Amino acid sequence: MKFIVSRDEIYRNLSIVSGVLSSNNVMPILDNFLFTIVGETLTVTASDLDTTMSAVINLSNAEGEGSVAVPSKILLATLKDLPSTPIVFAIDEETQDMTFTAGEGLYDTPCFNGSEFPQIKSIENPSFFDISASVLQRAISKTIFATGNDELRPNMMGVLCELSSEYIAFVATDAHKLVRYRNNSIKTDDFVSFILPKKPLAQLKNALSNSNENVHVEYSADTHHVQFTFANITLFSSLKEGKYPNYEAVIPKENPNIFTTPCEDFLKTMKRVGNFSNKSTFQVRMILNEELVKVKAEDLDFSNKAEESVNGKYNGTAMDIGFNSKFLCEMLDNMDSEEIRLEMSVPNRAALILPSEEFDATESLLMLIMPVMLND
Repeated sequence: MKFIVSRDEIYRNLSIVSGVLSSNNVMPILDNFLFTIVGETLTVTASDLDTTMSAVINLSNAEGEGSVAVPSKILLATLKDLPSTPIVFAIDEETQDMTFTAGEGLYDTPCFNGSEFPQIKSIENPSFFDISASVLQRAISKTIFATGNDELRPNMMGVLCELSSEYIAFVATDAHKLVRYRNNSIKTDDFVSFILPKKPLAQLKNALSNSNENVHVEYSADTHHVQFTFANITLFSSLKEGKYPNYEAVIPKENPNIFTTPCEDFLKTMKRVGNFSNKSTFQVRMILNEELVKVKAEDLDFSNKAEESVNGKYNGTAMDIGFNSKFLCEMLDNMDSEEIRLEMSVPNRAALILPSEEFDATESLLMLIMPVMLND
C-alpha cells in the first residue's frame, strides 16, 4: 500500500482520535493506530476497547487496499515536528514495515497486521436523533466537570442523558454538586435515558470545538452502546450500565432566599477569600442579610483568615451558610451569564445557582451545591 497525504491533514486527524488511546492497554495492539485504505480514502482509528474513534481522510493518490496497525507514539511525535509538507507513506504488509518520507527525511518503523486490531462494532436496530454540534459541545462543557470520581459509585462517573417529548437533558453529579442542562430543540416520542462515560465525552467535546455541523447520534439502551457521527469523525462507546440516582429528588422546590450578584465579581471574591480557607475543607461562610452580604474564611492551622463584602442584592431572611469554595468556584467558572442567582431555603439544604438570563431561549441551566456544616 502506498499513499500521499498532507502533514497537516493527517496530524490533525490523528491528534483528534489519539485522545482515546490508553496508557495501560490490556492488548498491546491498542498502542497503535489502525490505518485502513479503501479506494481513495484512509480511515485512521484508535481504541481502548470501551471507546473507539475514527476519522476518514480523503486521498488524492493511493495505491492498494488493506489495513495495518502503526505505532501511535512515534508517529505522532514525528508528525508534530514536521513542517507542512506532503508525506509519502509506503506500507509493506508482508514484511510488516512502514516507511514515510517528508522533505529530506526518511523514516522507518515496524507495523502490525490490521486483523489483530479489535473489530469496530455496530449498533443493531439503533434509536437515533440529530443534535447541533454547538448544543452538544455546550451540554458536555456545562456538565462534565461535575461528574464523580468515586469508583464505588460508577454510575456517577458519567453524564446522564435523558430524552423526552419536551427536551433533551444532560445531568452530572458527584453528590456534592449537581448540574442539569436542558435544551428543548431536541425531542423524542418516548422517554429514554442512558449514562455516557466521561472519557468519550471529553474526546467529543474537544473534537466538536470547531464544528458547526449536526451530530448524528445512534444509541441502544438495551445493548448499552452509543455512536456519534459528524463531519469525518465517528466515535463509538459503551454506555455505563445501571441506574442513575434520582437527581430530581434532591433539587429543592421552594427557595425564598435569593442573592443576585454579578457572576465574575462573585467568582473573584470567592477565589480570593477561598485562598485563606482550610485546605482540606475549603470552607467559606456567607453571611447574608438585606443590608450586607459578606464572605469569610479562616484556617486555624496556619492563622489565615479573610473577609470581603460582596456586591449584589439579597432578598430573604438573615442567615449564615457554608460552602466548599473550590466547588463553588468551579460552578461559577462554568456559568456564562453576567449575573447569577443563588437561591437558598435553609442553611442545611442544597442551594441553587441559576443564570439571571438564559444563554438561549431553547435552553435552561441549573446548578446545585450542597452546603457544608459551619464551625461556630
